[in-house]
Amino acid sequence: MSESAVRLENVRKKYGKNEILKGVTLDVHKGDIYGLIGKNGAGKTTIFKMILGLSEMNEGTVSIAGSTGKSELLKNRGKVGFLVGARFYNYLSARANLDYYATVKGIPVRGRKKEIDRVLEIVGLDSGKKAFRKFSLGMTQRLGIANAILGNPEILILDEPTNGLDPQGIADVRSMIHRFRDEYGMTVIVSSHILGELENTADRFGIVNEGIVVREITQEDLNKKQSIIEIAVDDLPKAKELLSAGGVSVLREVQERSTLEDYYFRLIGGAKE
Repeated sequence: MSESAVRLENVRKKYGKNEILKGVTLDVHKGDIYGLIGKNGAGKTTIFKMILGLSEMNEGTVSIAGSTGKSELLKNRGKVGFLVGARFYNYLSARANLDYYATVKGIPVRGRKKEIDRVLEIVGLDSGKKAFRKFSLGMTQRLGIANAILGNPEILILDEPTNGLDPQGIADVRSMIHRFRDEYGMTVIVSSHILGELENTADRFGIVNEGIVVREITQEDLNKKQSIIEIAVDDLPKAKELLSAGGVSVLREVQERSTLEDYYFRLIGGAKE
């Protein structure tokens, strides 16, 4: 059985009378790249906030790196780096912003410059003096990821890290995420509304709909081919009757692999955009 890096059991969260999470249970295995999928308002960001302790849950339990109590959970949250929104000082450079957050995270002064150099190199961001207010959206996302990996955390949470990026930027982020797992041994939890991209990034997926995780699946689940028969007819009831009675024969049956997008819409209903 795989070791859990992050586990939620029956987590509920209300804001006033509005119940955002309605009993979320999910299990992120150590070493996974775990894709969290759901439309806007499904509860993805709130799940991240529950993991990080940025908001109190009304019911349920959260475990990080096997924690079994509140004090251990608090300690283990220090092993988590995260990008949930990008909050930086407009008048500071990338390096100065990271130096500030390195202080907040308790990274020692000795070796801090080397660590900042390391994360800037990983995300491909210039360490020049340009103020954050002049950053493009792509630069902002890269700085957010650099901040998330300061100190080489065991677990990394990335909320929509490719939001607003061009195709090259999206490919760069995908490459980074694989590097975080393969070179640095991180467990990564990532959300994205670009399902095709997430399919190329993650090992396992949690599908969130209306405040619950309705299904957890793996790449292997998606790779299972399904038999599909497509028939165009002018009388559907009659065609069904003939097929069930053996009145006609199926001459061709095609096996196709489900895409993540196909699986998602079959599960929750609705149509592709």
